[in-house]
Amino acid sequence: MPSSTTAQLDVADELLTLLRANTTEPRPDIQLEALTLAVAADLPVLLWGEPGIGKTAALTQLAAALDLPLTTVIASVHEPSDFSGLPIVGDDPAEQGVPMAPPDWAVRLVRAGRGLLFLDELSTAPPAVQAALLRLVLERRIGALQLPPGVRIVAAANPRSSAADGWELSPPLANRFVHLQWTHDHEVVVRGLGGTWPVATLPRLDPGLLADAVDFARRAVCGLLAARPKLVHQLPGSETRRGGAWPSPRSWEMTLRLIAFATAAGSSRDVLSLLVRGTVGDGPGLELLASVDRMDLPDPEALLADPAGAVLPERGDLRQAVLDGVVAAVRARPDRSRWDAAWALLVRAVETGAPDLVVVPATTLASLRQQDWEVPESIEQLAGVVALSRRADQAAARTVATKAVRR
Repeated sequence: MPSSTTAQLDVADELLTLLRANTTEPRPDIQLEALTLAVAADLPVLLWGEPGIGKTAALTQLAAALDLPLTTVIASVHEPSDFSGLPIVGDDPAEQGVPMAPPDWAVRLVRAGRGLLFLDELSTAPPAVQAALLRLVLERRIGALQLPPGVRIVAAANPRSSAADGWELSPPLANRFVHLQWTHDHEVVVRGLGGTWPVATLPRLDPGLLADAVDFARRAVCGLLAARPKLVHQLPGSETRRGGAWPSPRSWEMTLRLIAFATAAGSSRDVLSLLVRGTVGDGPGLELLASVDRMDLPDPEALLADPAGAVLPERGDLRQAVLDGVVAAVRARPDRSRWDAAWALLVRAVETGAPDLVVVPATTLASLRQQDWEVPESIEQLAGVVALSRRADQAAARTVATKAVRR
């Protein structure tokens, strides 16, 4: 007969089992999608976030969802030799040398042939351990052992301000990761504590888009770097920023890969933004995103050739860029028919979007008129919009001036 204490422990275990029982559901989550996309692209990912917000739980759930065995290694409690290999003296060191034996967790990963290697508490690892991790993260080698292609690497770190005995990441190690800022969503937390967490799934890559995705990614990255050569390599000046995402030939190659994967998967711009800024930094990343936005803009010459059938972008900034490009094309090659076509495009822009976007292009286009060009009727449709916008600007300026005087 079991004792009363044993029986109570059995009841406690049953209660714990019920508390651990969770289900999953599909739920849009750009953080999780960015993480799974980077894992699919076989790039090392580093999750940054305050303690207790669920970084480790997210990795555990990711491994389970992808059916990958999870191997967790706390970087801060290991010695450099644990990652570079332990020297083992053989029968004849002079002939055979001294081999570097890998740790048991690395051997288990190789035997499994696949898995998710989770390097936790990376920001509390001292510089010597970080140096030993360089080869593991980049070359996937531990001593003489090569990790198989089926192993993915994800790390987690707390900001130095909230890490126990924290260190800044060394620039060589930081530049090997895709840095994702991990934050909690209160709705996800509440629903998860209720027993339902979002499910992590690998992105569905469209086989028919692979070649186009690679071409698009190469044009996006190479086009920006050709125009902005200083962005190829920029080592930040501060120690803190060096421990994050910054542009280098290595991180641009990672960015190119992520753009190709995101394009083939049909990922949203928000997901792409997280990945790009997490690889080359906010400044270069935002420049690249702006460049990508403009890659698919319609050709001004095609719009001038068929203004009636023109399809203008919905986003205001992109529509403004298109209209400015059309006016610039007319300025570069002024012609009566092209001038009339540009006015027709501006009218179409007013009919299908915000009228204030045509004010500047209309003013500039009007200044290009030559004396023998008759004023098209379409200008009458735009005159009211331009006048109303100017009156609004003047009213706003008077309001600002009045407030300044009162102060």
